[in-house]
Amino acid sequence: MNSSTIYSKFKETVNKYPDAPAVIEDDRMLSYTELDNMADSIMAKFYDSKPDFVGIVMHHGAEQIAAMLAVLKSGAAYVPAEPSLPQERIDYMMQTAGVKMIITDNYCRNLIPATYAMDNRSKAHGVAYVLYTSGTTGKPKGVVVENHSVVNYARAFEHEFHTGPGDVMLQYSVCSFDIFVEEVFTTLLNGAALCIPSTAIHNGSLAGLMRFADRHKVTIIDGFPYLIAEMNKLPKIPNSIKLIISGGDVIRDSYISNLRDRGVKIYNTYGPSETTVCSNYYRVDNAKPLGDGTFPIGKAVQGVRVKILDKNLNEVKRGDTGEICIFGEGVSRGYLGNPPEQKNFVTLDDGTRMYRSGDLGYEMPDGNIAFLHRRDEQVMILGKRVEPEEVENVLNTCPCVDRGVVRAFKDENSLHYLVAYIMAGKDCTLHKVREWLKSKLTYFMIPEFFVKVHSIPLTRRGKVDVEALPVVMKEGGV
Repeated sequence: MNSSTIYSKFKETVNKYPDAPAVIEDDRMLSYTELDNMADSIMAKFYDSKPDFVGIVMHHGAEQIAAMLAVLKSGAAYVPAEPSLPQERIDYMMQTAGVKMIITDNYCRNLIPATYAMDNRSKAHGVAYVLYTSGTTGKPKGVVVENHSVVNYARAFEHEFHTGPGDVMLQYSVCSFDIFVEEVFTTLLNGAALCIPSTAIHNGSLAGLMRFADRHKVTIIDGFPYLIAEMNKLPKIPNSIKLIISGGDVIRDSYISNLRDRGVKIYNTYGPSETTVCSNYYRVDNAKPLGDGTFPIGKAVQGVRVKILDKNLNEVKRGDTGEICIFGEGVSRGYLGNPPEQKNFVTLDDGTRMYRSGDLGYEMPDGNIAFLHRRDEQVMILGKRVEPEEVENVLNTCPCVDRGVVRAFKDENSLHYLVAYIMAGKDCTLHKVREWLKSKLTYFMIPEFFVKVHSIPLTRRGKVDVEALPVVMKEGGV
């Protein structure tokens, strides 16, 4: 296990590339040395208080990144939150993490250079950050990630993508999601530059975002499949972009049909926040999709092992379905407190720790892993087991469907039924969609209701926002 920390690896990069661009914005650029000095100026304000957890509630920009580095150098862990989140949610996160101080935009104004040298107090097994994710109790739960896990991931990223000076990563994700960790630390620990758009550009049109990327010669874009699907519709993308990374949800062949021809490498990635960003990579721009139009999630990244296990935690035969379980440096410390989900972190007899993802998959003949669906999303319809995601995958192969989502709901008698939400393409009719599904699925898998929508609502994490989907109410009975 490595002994480096996020800050110590960042400092190595500062020493190696002191004048190289670290953060790029529309109106300024900070070199690695300048970003490090800014972090010291922020840390000087709280260095003597030695907090364990520090909240960071800031708008995106160089100061936000410097604040995170300052907290890490101090030996504390940061707890990030977007200022736009409901105050009640921010308060819950900060209180449950035991945050005693919060760094805001105002805290970082009128900074003065640090007047004395401050030691790097970070430790490899010290906590780096806490990310809050959805919990089964209805309250978010905090995932506790250590320094060495992030350092390992930055090395794995560089090993696969060979990033370094000259590369420019677009910083687009919200700070509470692990794509943000990927954007920031795989960049700053490998000598590349982080390019941060203003709030107006970030929240504006995709065309405006692409103009920003073109202006600053962005080479890497990291985002959710739905962002990539929208990029796929554009007549062109900036010539500087050479790598697109998709994560957080299933990517489909239809999402990259045009991007394939533009000389850009496109990767599908997989991994829960509990295992530090990603555990698997698979290049898709030069690959054929699976029969359902999706792609495999690939093989384990450097420093990580992934196995397909049965309910007794025994490895299944190649080709058999089992649970995707993750081992290695990426496995985080676990959750704050002791939520029910803590049982998914397992320590084996030999002391090895693993994380049970709750996702089902199988190993293909070439050693790549194919993701199937969540273990807990199976429903019973007419007494038969149905995976809504399987139906959704088939729906998205229909030629006249731009994008489709299938979700299960319960009627008044607590019996499940399926609803399909469709962004319809040209000349799309319900008859065409039904006939397509009938040609590929058993009758009880055909959704009972179809809803035409102009767009698919998404959460801040890029997942389908089920709460925002219109529900077709159904009385009890078959």
